[in-house]
Amino acid sequence: MTGRVRRRRGSWAFGIAFALLMGPVRAATPDIALSAHCPPGFELTAHGTCELRTLYQFYDSLENRGVGGTRTALPPHRDGFTPQQIDLGRYLFFDPLLSGDGTLSCASCHRTDRGLADGRPRSIGIHGQDAGRAAPTLWNVAFLKRFFWDARADSLESQAQGPLYSPREMGNDPARLLGSLNGNATYRRLFRTAFAQRHDAPVTAQQLYTALAAFQTSLVSLNSRYDRYVHGYDAALSEREIQGLNVFRSFVARCSECHTPPLFTNEQVAVIGAPEPKGRAFDVGAEATFHSGKLKGGFKVPTLRNVALTAPYMHSGSFATLREAVNFYNQGRGHAVPKNLHLHLHWHITDPHLTAAEVDRIVDFLHALTDESFMPQVPVRVPSGLPPVDARAQRTASAVPAAPVRRR
Repeated sequence: MTGRVRRRRGSWAFGIAFALLMGPVRAATPDIALSAHCPPGFELTAHGTCELRTLYQFYDSLENRGVGGTRTALPPHRDGFTPQQIDLGRYLFFDPLLSGDGTLSCASCHRTDRGLADGRPRSIGIHGQDAGRAAPTLWNVAFLKRFFWDARADSLESQAQGPLYSPREMGNDPARLLGSLNGNATYRRLFRTAFAQRHDAPVTAQQLYTALAAFQTSLVSLNSRYDRYVHGYDAALSEREIQGLNVFRSFVARCSECHTPPLFTNEQVAVIGAPEPKGRAFDVGAEATFHSGKLKGGFKVPTLRNVALTAPYMHSGSFATLREAVNFYNQGRGHAVPKNLHLHLHWHITDPHLTAAEVDRIVDFLHALTDESFMPQVPVRVPSGLPPVDARAQRTASAVPAAPVRRR
């Protein structure tokens, strides 16, 4: 216990030194308060927690797994956080204080103007480093059981620690991060509010991970034109989009075998033989996670929700456009696999021989999966006093007129 206390005191000292170095980080912002209201789509229960409400709750599902036809229930999901925990997670998510040098926030790679991805082939981390893989969208992560392209994390709390402490991403470490949070009077106050703690209680790492998880579970996208079509509004989709939906679900194209409605992912790891960008080494993917040669080159099947907003595509940004990504599956099983490499390709990867028009119709349909009606509001200020998201985002925002944002 004594050693733990000494480390904690050392963390606070580091946080204060970091605050003095960064200037505005130390300043308290007493006007920042946590919301007592649940995000859109959630209902406040008698226990003071937020529970998701969706029309998909009225449908059944095969084995309660969220698979079946268009009108099928969603798989189990996480909710039950308080409004204050969710809102605290929002402030943390957009605050560059979480990075090692105060230059990057979670939102730097999961941007509200890029479908909660970042629009890059591979994310750029601290000091301009290549983070190695593309940033996946965060929409509907409340329904997922595994995280990262290689499926190496089994909870949002575990996932958060990956980028926070990776030297290629946010470049922080637990002691320094806790020192920064505990050295900030506003964050100490907000954490006490969110977790109903006594006045002198320090911020803990588990509380940090819980708050980030709480916020991410509120990122729900289930009100696209496709969803309105499913729920009975036939005019929600155009004729071409309906044709694309039929091709998407056909036994020939078999897209929905892996990108299964309503989440448009079956959460499995699949080896599809996607190419790496020219000059880039082959990425073994989930082989490293599960120590299985059969999963060499395997990656978690991503959701297609808001896919029209998250180019480029695949784990390393191999395809610049949605049509290129769709057409990859129409060019022959294993056509992009290096000749000296043997991969156990997923059995759904076939030679569908779709026409150019059928490929185009699938692309048309995928645009109907766009829904950002519950996009969270970027805070005007964050407790650190640093620019919300990051300095680059603030420069961009000042140069471009702001689009209207739905308030939480």
